[in-house]
Amino acid sequence: MANHPNTFDKEGLLKCARGELFGPGNPQLPEPPMLMMDRITEISADGGEHGKGHVVAEFDINPDLWFFSCHFPGDPVMPGCLGLDGLWQLTGFNLGWRGMLGRGRALGVGEVKFTDMITPANNQIVYHVDFTRVMDRKLKLGIANGKIFADGKHVFTAEGMKVGLFQDE
Repeated sequence: MANHPNTFDKEGLLKCARGELFGPGNPQLPEPPMLMMDRITEISADGGEHGKGHVVAEFDINPDLWFFSCHFPGDPVMPGCLGLDGLWQLTGFNLGWRGMLGRGRALGVGEVKFTDMITPANNQIVYHVDFTRVMDRKLKLGIANGKIFADGKHVFTAEGMKVGLFQDE
């Protein structure tokens, strides 16, 4: 939407992180190492499970990722909070892609469930974000459910994620 493509490579995501994609003061992804995806393969405002928009993205896993050395030494696991942050990042990105303005902030999540772990033995994770509600009022708000798959296996679910966009007064 808003004349943006439906897929983004790493350079497109970094452009968003630098504030060049949606403009200053609008949705912005973090830069590495907090950028939790390498590419967006699908994005819409009317697709997904509920027909209210979706995002699918991929993150390549390698044993040298910064968090494996400290979480936990000798038993490396990707922190669940980083998976959740990746889902929040994609939720806010979708709002900016729709043309909504304001700085993105995670506002909460209803429920998180882990069914497995992401370790250095995995090759890739895939994020799926499906919107259940989008409000385009003074407060721009996206409410979505997310799933993470590691090498095709479902490992993580987050329901009721909320991301808002706030404009500077």
